[in-house]
Amino acid sequence: MNKRKLGTSELYVSEISLGCMSLGNDVEQAKSIIDRALDAGINYLDTADLYGFGENEKIVGEAIKGRRDDLIIGSKGGNNFDAEKEDWSWDPSKEHIKQACKDSLKRLGTDYIDLYQLHGGTIDDPIDETIEALDELKKEGLVREYGISSIRPNVIREYVKRSQIASVMMQYNALDRRPEEEILGLLEKNEVSVLARGPLAKGMLSTKGYEKAQEKADGGFLDYTEEEVLAITRKWKGLGSQHRTPTALALQYVLHEPTVATAVFGARTLEQLEDTLSFLESEPMTELLYSEIKDMTTPITYQKHR
Repeated sequence: MNKRKLGTSELYVSEISLGCMSLGNDVEQAKSIIDRALDAGINYLDTADLYGFGENEKIVGEAIKGRRDDLIIGSKGGNNFDAEKEDWSWDPSKEHIKQACKDSLKRLGTDYIDLYQLHGGTIDDPIDETIEALDELKKEGLVREYGISSIRPNVIREYVKRSQIASVMMQYNALDRRPEEEILGLLEKNEVSVLARGPLAKGMLSTKGYEKAQEKADGGFLDYTEEEVLAITRKWKGLGSQHRTPTALALQYVLHEPTVATAVFGARTLEQLEDTLSFLESEPMTELLYSEIKDMTTPITYQKHR
């Protein structure tokens, strides 16, 4: 598995990585998925305190016992939640961020988090206070690097300008090309990496993409109409070949961008994981094919948070 450097840090993450939100509550099944992913060369696991109101971190922590040194663990904080009431509220205060990180460490059963990310954020937040908390966590050795998880251009620009973030996690795939228009260039210039979440567009760019689109494209997707999504996913399936699955093509598309460090996918089952791992045996994507994908999709832009 090829690895890419995360920003200017000393962390190198596998080109594809496992987003753990979809693992569910069955510890044994989750462990089997994580074990298979790690055996295939994946070294980055991404979770958050809000996933399952802390339960996902506990499951990940249980699954990685004995393998911690082989992994790069990412988690996120910023949401003050009540697990019993299944309710939460946004809280980017220094006090909360530092406590949330320490709570995540306990649930994960580890002494440090490799990449701690702010799980959201608005331009009205006390950004300098949040950055101070993240800097202190790094100085204290509780986190190795920090980043943000956001698709808000105005927030991303502020953190790039005012902090030492190593990464930005954002939705990016061939159907959601919004980062290409104004964010990827900014991040590349400032040596900040992208963690591309949702590279399969809710499964619509996977091997079973057309079927998924029939289920999930009701009313359209972003600026695409339902008819446009169905047409693209039908054609996408045809772009696959004996040596490259549609799923692998979707991952190759986002990884074509040099500032993307890893494509973070989810897997509920071993079958879904194996489909994603087809990426490892795929023939390289040609520039001609990359251009064809650009031509069949639309370079939409962010309309909010200017």
